[in-house]
Amino acid sequence: MGFWENRRVVLTGGNGFLGSFVVEKLRAAGCREISTPHSREYDLREKSEALRLYKDARPDIFIHLAAVVGGIGANRANPGRFFYDNAVMGINAIEAGRTAGVEKFVCAGTICSYPKFTPVPFREENFWDGYPEETNAPYGLAKKMLLVQLQAYRQQYGFKGIYLTPVNLYGPRDNFDLESSHVIPALIRKCWEAKQARAAEITAWGTGSATREFLYVEDAAEAIVLAAEKYEKPDLVNLGSGEEISIRDLLELICSLTGYQGTVRWDASKPDGQPRRCLDTSRALAEFGWRAKTTLREGMQKTLLWFEEEKGNKSRTQAI
Repeated sequence: MGFWENRRVVLTGGNGFLGSFVVEKLRAAGCREISTPHSREYDLREKSEALRLYKDARPDIFIHLAAVVGGIGANRANPGRFFYDNAVMGINAIEAGRTAGVEKFVCAGTICSYPKFTPVPFREENFWDGYPEETNAPYGLAKKMLLVQLQAYRQQYGFKGIYLTPVNLYGPRDNFDLESSHVIPALIRKCWEAKQARAAEITAWGTGSATREFLYVEDAAEAIVLAAEKYEKPDLVNLGSGEEISIRDLLELICSLTGYQGTVRWDASKPDGQPRRCLDTSRALAEFGWRAKTTLREGMQKTLLWFEEEKGNKSRTQAI
């Protein structure tokens, strides 16, 4: 009988971008009882609500993906909210899990928790070597404290919790709202709309010199399900693709894929964010046999195709 077949899973954020793919991977692995509570049903910022969720769902495994998150602009506009909401949701979910005696707790962290000037590639042992990049430090530190909590609970209570640190995710079903989205969906939408409007130029934030690593969402979902089944240690684990690309080169790729041929104007008054991001993912391979499968170009093509189909569906609906 498979590992997942008789296990009940609660997946916070299960109705969101990454969570929807994790649900699909869990079902494919044989999991039949998956709860994806919405914040309207259980507000995890309240400890009593977290306890109620465990009582109602009775999970064997609790996967915590829910987060209040956005790009550089959203982080700069909401540092207090991003810190408080992310910290308190995780703290309550872990404490309630300890109280309820959950079999295993899986927590998704963030690349934003790493120090601003981490040597590249980022290795797990460098996680505590400095302060995160300022524009997203409140969010990154809030998520970082959940690793401290999991390790402390393991030491004192024998609580089985694992912590995974993914790089920037992208793919179908992402948030394409220009006010709150991350860099890839924001640039895809900007270039696509500029092509439709035949705009002579578009504006991009920063200088384009910062580098990033991106992980296709289905690869991330596969990693989370594998780790939930196979990984048992207290040490954090990086999840990434191993491909580092500058924002300038990324935008050139998106222009090429969307067919936009106008001018790109870089607004250097806007922040670049962390100078470089690229992860060492050898621990994930060694511990639970995972490595990313999807190249950036392949993943971008799938993402753009989904975005164009969504735009077409919305246009047809509005016409009706």
